[in-house]
Amino acid sequence: MEQNVRLIYLYRDAGNYKSWAEVIFANPDKLTLLEIEQRLRHVLFQTTFFVASQVQLREVFLYSPGDAKFDDICFHEFDSVESSSEEPTDTRTIKEFAEIVELEAEKGWRAFDPQLKGRHPQIRNSGGKNVLVT
Repeated sequence: MEQNVRLIYLYRDAGNYKSWAEVIFANPDKLTLLEIEQRLRHVLFQTTFFVASQVQLREVFLYSPGDAKFDDICFHEFDSVESSSEEPTDTRTIKEFAEIVELEAEKGWRAFDPQLKGRHPQIRNSGGKNVLVT
């Protein structure tokens, strides 16, 4: 049986309260877990952070719309990838997902203040480094 890939991510507020999520992707290209993790960490903000909605992943915020507190942020965190024999829960392959993450990172992570309705500065990958664009 082909091994799929489980991507585990979370939302963490400044009080260190966490909400976990996972998604399972098919891996027909047989990418290694190390290769997947390196590809993702290379383009994530500070090798960990991303905007879930920007890469079509479910947001798992601990706040409701209009109920954000001072310690709420807009980013989710990449935790890990692991092999899975479970059926995919996403129609994309892990390679397609990694390509979307790379593309969105190049465009710039659309950071926003959860206490405000509008989206704010972007974080772009420039020369292999993530920089805040205001």
